[in-house]
Amino acid sequence: MTSFDKLRKPIILSLLFFLPVAFLLFLYPSVHNYTPLEVVNQDVVELDRFRSIDGEEVILQDRLTVLAIYSYSPLDQSTAALNLKELIYDKFKGFKKFQVVVVAPNAAEDELRQLKEELYSYSDLKYWQFALGDIQSINQLGNSLLTSATHESSAFNQAYIIDKQLNQRGRFDDRSKNELKKNITPYGLYSYDCTEVADLKNKMSEDLRILFTEYRQKRKGTFESDDRRNDNLKSDGEEN
Repeated sequence: MTSFDKLRKPIILSLLFFLPVAFLLFLYPSVHNYTPLEVVNQDVVELDRFRSIDGEEVILQDRLTVLAIYSYSPLDQSTAALNLKELIYDKFKGFKKFQVVVVAPNAAEDELRQLKEELYSYSDLKYWQFALGDIQSINQLGNSLLTSATHESSAFNQAYIIDKQLNQRGRFDDRSKNELKKNITPYGLYSYDCTEVADLKNKMSEDLRILFTEYRQKRKGTFESDDRRNDNLKSDGEEN
């Protein structure tokens, strides 16, 4: 047996041990240098004027919420609701304080219940609330949100990310790499079109993951980006 043969096994074992460690050390610096999900809007209206169709309390404070406002005919939003369930709810339902809340006008109660039953046929919706409110409350809530909807027909397919402090989260600059290279005028992402799978799968899912990382770091005392996000919000307000 050659000297190399004698060393082969220790070398292989060493590589198997140190490669994963080196990989983790390589990733570690990036954990604290990600770009936080920006506060694009503040003071989202609380849901104390809404009632759950299940008789449960519906609130945004201290929850991380994906919020949607549906029309007088919630069944028209069936595709949006199913996409939201499969691509967002099913992925994040195990996270602490996470919830999906869908609100609709009081007059839409029958259809909202039908929509709930339709979604229930796929799985339990323990962390999904369905709530009703009068038109004034619906309008007040809608007016407290920024939307990326480009026309009225798509407004009811939008979903919004609301953090535990009633801030709306999103992106001030949603340009792709190609758009950045072409120097396209910056545009924001304030809500996510639930009829667009790519919007949910590639954008909202990633943004929620970033927000959960932020809250995890805050619990550990390692998050230090609040001032920068507030400065971004202030600057945006001054420009408008």
